[in-house]
Amino acid sequence: MKKLSTLLALVLALMFLCVTASAASYAAGTYEAEGQGNNGPVKLSVTFSDDAITAIDVIEHAETAGLSDPAFATIPDAVIANQSLAVDTVSGATNSSNAILTAIADAVAQAGGDVDALKAVEIEKAEATDIEATY
Repeated sequence: MKKLSTLLALVLALMFLCVTASAASYAAGTYEAEGQGNNGPVKLSVTFSDDAITAIDVIEHAETAGLSDPAFATIPDAVIANQSLAVDTVSGATNSSNAILTAIADAVAQAGGDVDALKAVEIEKAEATDIEATY
């Protein structure tokens, strides 16, 4: 019985740590950061409330138009929607994707957030669907 109560106490303590670790805390404001893309720095402006990333705007980049566009269109929205840095990179725009994520991580650090905790936040992945091709 003593082992069971010890185990229960350990489980409750771990649950408490998980809940408190997932509560993000930032110094509210807007921070500028950059990550290295294929053709130079990718500069972003990232806005935080006390407990969330609320906006991510691209300030400047020299990435190849057309190839990098999907990364700029999807990654910032996915980070905001999931409050996570564990979003997938965009195939064909991996370096641009990584530059965006690096810049966001830098802004998180500037705002006093826990970058490693945001990288550990799991997001729901879309399930692959079977598509029947017709020719």
